Amino acid sequence: MTQPTFEITKAATFDAAHYFAEGPQHRPYSNLHGHSFRVEATVRGQAREPVGWVADLADLESALKGVAAELDHGLLNEKPGLERPTLEHICLYFAGRLTPQFPGLSRVVVSRPTIGESCALNL
Repeated sequence: MTQPTFEITKAATFDAAHYFAEGPQHRPYSNLHGHSFRVEATVRGQAREPVGWVADLADLESALKGVAAELDHGLLNEKPGLERPTLEHICLYFAGRLTPQFPGLSRVVVSRPTIGESCALNL
């Protein structure tokens, strides 16, 4: 019998400003503006001994909130790797920061819930 595969997910939020210098100038998002963001990180794998979990949810939460705190109340365009702060690039940013600690990271979702937008990166 094969071992079951599980996915565990934690979420964090942050508020940040950004603008799109490369976008169409007649769109409002070319101006400096801000959003409330929600990010979810999912780790996939088999339950590991001795505890019997994929990863410690407290460790995942701490790491995820740590990265979110780096972006909170800042200008995303000023962060290396987020000079073009699209949802896609924000997903990649979180994945890059979390994968070293969580090699089973399988999905990152970044959303702007108040405007109904999201992006998912499947690794």
